[in-house]
Amino acid sequence: MKFLVIIQARCGSTRLPSKVLKDIEGKTALEQMLDRVSRAKKVDEIIVATTINPEDVAIVNLVSGLGYRVFAGSGNDVLDRYYQAAKLLQPEYVIRLTADCPLMDWHLIDEAIDELNPESDDLCSYTETFPDGEDIEIIRFSALEEMWKNAVLASEREHVTLYVKNRPEKYKLQNYECKLGNLNSERWTLDEPEDLELIRAVYKHFAPRTDFSMEEIYRFLQENPEIRNLNQKYIRNEGLIKSLAEDKIVNCE
Repeated sequence: MKFLVIIQARCGSTRLPSKVLKDIEGKTALEQMLDRVSRAKKVDEIIVATTINPEDVAIVNLVSGLGYRVFAGSGNDVLDRYYQAAKLLQPEYVIRLTADCPLMDWHLIDEAIDELNPESDDLCSYTETFPDGEDIEIIRFSALEEMWKNAVLASEREHVTLYVKNRPEKYKLQNYECKLGNLNSERWTLDEPEDLELIRAVYKHFAPRTDFSMEEIYRFLQENPEIRNLNQKYIRNEGLIKSLAEDKIVNCE
């Protein structure tokens, strides 16, 4: 297997509890995302990585009922969860996605695979030119395994590929740029109630279609600033900033 998509999902969000199970046009946010991601033509397999926590049984039931693979692992060590899920299938590369991105454009997955340099250990938008919510990363499985063995900082266990990003002298890092220009200020992720309101408005506008592209979303929001501005007060990478501020060495055994 060459390309395995792993989507991390859990119900324990503090800002918007059970956000991945919120209803969007008659389906859960996670189901909508799976529908969109499954359109990618160059992916070999999709697996949802959730936790063994009781509240995430709902995710296991949903995903397995839809016919997708699901793995339940550590609730605190996200890196371990990713590695254990990937180890089952031994891919050459892991495509990392998060379930709070129900507007994910599957075209970007195929495009990123096409752009991947065979020498690269990690491809992502290091310059963050994509909208928040169109985040995609391709990590070599061998690099994921090294991270799993060696990362000891809490931030590097929670934010899966941070270990690689902190060591550019060791790993070959490849930037992935948004073809529409710098859309860094666009927020299409699902973390807050206002995010849900925006995402629901996008789906409602295009319904019954669910195959709308990133470019179509961007055009719609530019034409409807009252919707685009619903969640503009929130900052990007809030979770990472908090993790770095509270960082510590952890026991990974």
